[in-house]
Amino acid sequence: MSTLETEPRSRGLGERIRSDPEPATVWAGACLLLLSVQFGAVFQTVRALFPGGAVGSYVPAFVGAPVAAAGEFVGSLPTLLTRDVIPNQGYRLPGQGWQETFLGLEPAVAWLVRVALIYVYSLAWLALLWWGYRIFRSEYRAADWTPMDDKVARFRSHYWGISGVVVVFFFVVMAVFAPAMGPTTVERNIQEPFSYEVSYFDEEAGSVATETVGTANFESGSSGTPEENVGPLSYDDYGRFHPIGTLPKGNDMFTFMAAGARISLSIALLSIGISVLIGVGLAVFTAYYKGLSDLVAVIASDSVQAIPQLLLLILLASLLRGTWLGSLYNGAAVLTIIFAATNWPYLWRAIRGPALQIAENEWIDASRSFGQRPRRIMQKHMVPYVTGYMLIYASLSIGGIIISVAGLSYLGLGISAPTPEWGRAVRMGQDYVTTASWHISLIPGVMIVLLVTAFNAFGDGVRDALDPQAETEEDAEIATAGGSGA
Repeated sequence: MSTLETEPRSRGLGERIRSDPEPATVWAGACLLLLSVQFGAVFQTVRALFPGGAVGSYVPAFVGAPVAAAGEFVGSLPTLLTRDVIPNQGYRLPGQGWQETFLGLEPAVAWLVRVALIYVYSLAWLALLWWGYRIFRSEYRAADWTPMDDKVARFRSHYWGISGVVVVFFFVVMAVFAPAMGPTTVERNIQEPFSYEVSYFDEEAGSVATETVGTANFESGSSGTPEENVGPLSYDDYGRFHPIGTLPKGNDMFTFMAAGARISLSIALLSIGISVLIGVGLAVFTAYYKGLSDLVAVIASDSVQAIPQLLLLILLASLLRGTWLGSLYNGAAVLTIIFAATNWPYLWRAIRGPALQIAENEWIDASRSFGQRPRRIMQKHMVPYVTGYMLIYASLSIGGIIISVAGLSYLGLGISAPTPEWGRAVRMGQDYVTTASWHISLIPGVMIVLLVTAFNAFGDGVRDALDPQAETEEDAEIATAGGSGA
């Protein structure tokens, strides 16, 4: 019998874990084991977040040199799910098969093996997180049951919401593992193609030859005619496999789309996260104090909502395009700031009503009478009750941000070229919609629709899990309307 079975769970979480550390230790060890196979890639991703060595410029030399050396060592650690371990680029020798690919497999098969392992690895993390939640709920949670248990159970039986989670998971994994997901890399195939070479078997010379990637791309572009087109699941003349074809300039489209998913999701999630923090903070603050604070928030939100968001996006994206802020993260920083600054009023207004209702409940007055500080009351008694509503509206808003980013890229604004973005791919293929190169515009458009629909489905699932009567009332209204129409 564990200590938690004989003692009340009224202590802090840290004390509860120290009383029975074995479950938490086993779970943490599993996390470290799973992280270890990708530690080098994780470090490289974190280091890439700081462009131009911005962090290192503020570090003294005697400190920066050892840190840089340690960073190079960590970055050189073997990483399982990379193109170096599971290569898919090679050439085929007559009678000898494929060379320089993983286990001599065909490039399409080698690429598929790497992608499959990436998703298996991601599913393992998902299962590990769910296992951690189960451990917390059974071993370390202060109460044996909370209303959240019923909400989680209702969401698990909401198939439309689960389908949204599955699709979002597919795209999030694509974005997180974008450098390893594509058949090639953005630097090699899109940004600096003439700085790299590709090996192929020259049938005329009867030997292995090399060519710059830029020249190979020029001869592998999809320009609308059957003779000048590399469609989905095809190889080009240099033995390179393209899962969803190539762009007009010959760039691999899957690599472009995977990197574009990282850009779109990063902007959407980061900007909506900032908006959520502002919206939740203002909602509970104004609901608790009311009066002047609520009036100021109303005036501020009305002022922001009075400005057309699309016009503001186009204006600022154009004005800041040549500045240091506009070039930060290839324009993603500007879009993130604009979306965060213009979306918080909608989220704040969406949960203002629930926050005001919670502020009038008896337990809030009881907390005041017991001497709890206002910040503690807001954090413990108000924020948990509005978080669910905020999650619903945030998931619905993410789709709008993704569409807006794609629309700005379609217009040539926002993310600067040649950085991949889905809207730019749609623009590249708009002249080839009815030709053999239909894939250039259609596939990005379908991906945008799928991702936006998935976030909306997730929001619907969360809404029905929080308020099970909402779905019943909707069904009743539909039945009533059908009956009256008959």
